[in-house]
Amino acid sequence: MQDPNEDTEWNDILRKKGILPPKETPKEDEEGEQILQQQSVVKTYEDMTLEELEENEDEFSEEDEAAIEMYRQKRLAEWKVNQMKNIFGEVKEISGQDYVQEVNKAGQGIWVVLHLYKQGIPLCTLINQHLSVLAGKFPQTKFLKSISSTCIPNYPDRNLPTIFVYFEGDMKAQFIGPLVFGGMNLKIEELEWNLSKTGAVKTDLEENPRKQIEDKLMSSIRCSLPTKKDSESEDED
Repeated sequence: MQDPNEDTEWNDILRKKGILPPKETPKEDEEGEQILQQQSVVKTYEDMTLEELEENEDEFSEEDEAAIEMYRQKRLAEWKVNQMKNIFGEVKEISGQDYVQEVNKAGQGIWVVLHLYKQGIPLCTLINQHLSVLAGKFPQTKFLKSISSTCIPNYPDRNLPTIFVYFEGDMKAQFIGPLVFGGMNLKIEELEWNLSKTGAVKTDLEENPRKQIEDKLMSSIRCSLPTKKDSESEDED
C-alpha cells in the first residue's frame, strides 16, 4: 500500500480531492515552530513597557503568558549576572591581615586596585577622594585602601602614594611615588585613564587628559616666546 504521507503528484491530487487526509506535520517540526512562535512573542513583549504589559494583561492567551514568563526569566537571569558583577562600588579599608584574602584571593575575573596611603599626606588624601568616585563609577572593580605601615611594615613614606593593580591575584601594574601621579595637580580623569591602561577599568575617555593639559601648556609657552619680528624690532631700537 502506498504511503499517504509520501510526496508524490498522485498523493497531492488525492489530498486536493479530499480522498487523502492533509499531510501530517512531523512532531519535531511542530515543536520547532512552537519555539519560534514563542520567541517571536517574547520579542514583541521586549518592546513593551511594564505599564503596557499590565494594561494588556486581561487579553493574554496561554501562549502570551508562557512567552511573558520566558521573557521574565531571561530578564531575571540578566539581572543576576549584573548583580554578581556590580558587587563593590566603594573603597574598602583593609589591614595587612586582610591582604591575602582581599587581594590575592579576590576571585576569578576580579580586578583589584589597592592604594597604600598615610594620613597627613595631601596627595594621598586627594587620591582617596578620586578613588571613592571611581569606585562608584566602576562597581565591577574592587577598590581597596590601606595605611602603608599597617599593610606593609616599614614601607617608606617616600614611596607614597602607591597604587597596586591586581587581576586574579597577580600584580599587573604599580604606581609608586608622588612624581608618577604628577603631584597635587592630579585630576580624576588622569587617574581613571591610567587605571584603564592597566585594564582595571573600562573608561569612556577617548584620549589621555594629561595630553590635553600638556598641549595647552606648550601652546601657552609658544605664545609667550618672542617672535623673529619682535627680535628684529628690539635690535633696531
